[in-house]
Amino acid sequence: MTMVLGTPTVDGVREAMAALRAWQDDEAPMQLHPGDIGWHHRFGPAGTASAIRTWSRDGQLLAVGLLDSPKLLRLTVAPDRFQDEDLARRLVEDLSLPGRGVLPEGAASVEAPPGLLLHDLLSEEGWGTDEPWTPLFRDLTAPVDAPAVRIEPLGPEQAQDFADVLRSAFNTSRPTSEYRHAMATGPFSADARCLGAYDDQGSVAAVVTVWSAGPGKPGLVEPMGVHEDHRGRGYGRAISVAGAAALRELGSSSARVCTPSSNAGAVAAYRAAGFEVRPEVRDRVRA
Repeated sequence: MTMVLGTPTVDGVREAMAALRAWQDDEAPMQLHPGDIGWHHRFGPAGTASAIRTWSRDGQLLAVGLLDSPKLLRLTVAPDRFQDEDLARRLVEDLSLPGRGVLPEGAASVEAPPGLLLHDLLSEEGWGTDEPWTPLFRDLTAPVDAPAVRIEPLGPEQAQDFADVLRSAFNTSRPTSEYRHAMATGPFSADARCLGAYDDQGSVAAVVTVWSAGPGKPGLVEPMGVHEDHRGRGYGRAISVAGAAALRELGSSSARVCTPSSNAGAVAAYRAAGFEVRPEVRDRVRA
């Protein structure tokens, strides 16, 4: 059967989300999660749909990718297709030819879970590797202890606090409060919980958004940040614990997150919150 590369309509995004939910498993490596698309929905329905790429055969979805930026594709495939040679070779073609509408010419990156045949074929094509990232996992079988700081849900009315903390944490002009409103009103907001950790003066010191993939599936932390004025005081640990607790309430079997290995503070905060470090992963890069 012919392999088909597609970009879904706004309504078609739900099919990609359903596939990603089905593919999540505690034993699987870190991979694209439905929460990644949920978080991307801060750019609106049309912007989210236009950033998704799907590969299907005979009407069955085999791979889903999200263009996190025009030059970065985050990609995963169905669990039983990790070594599917036809799929891997088609992916390499579509990633290599700008006319296919996936990646442009020149420098580009692909994030894909370890164990894919795709990695071997990209190496043959001369793709290298980028800086390491650290995946972290926390089992949610047992109850999660309450953090020792005040934790509150952050709704649209706290959108500015949410945005201010993340802009400070990641030293960026984004996100804005409008992103929080767009995410909160998006079609996948029911899968998410957004929380804030407060200091003694009532200011939001840290925030987290967590995403469920459904009962018995691993949930995702995306994003978590601590305001620069509150670093080194345990707020990263507290908000990460709160996020794990929220995922457990949603029925998630575990919590997972991936952060640059160079971000020692984030890795330390997650470890203090009971997350276990897994082997580093690297994006594939084309110069």
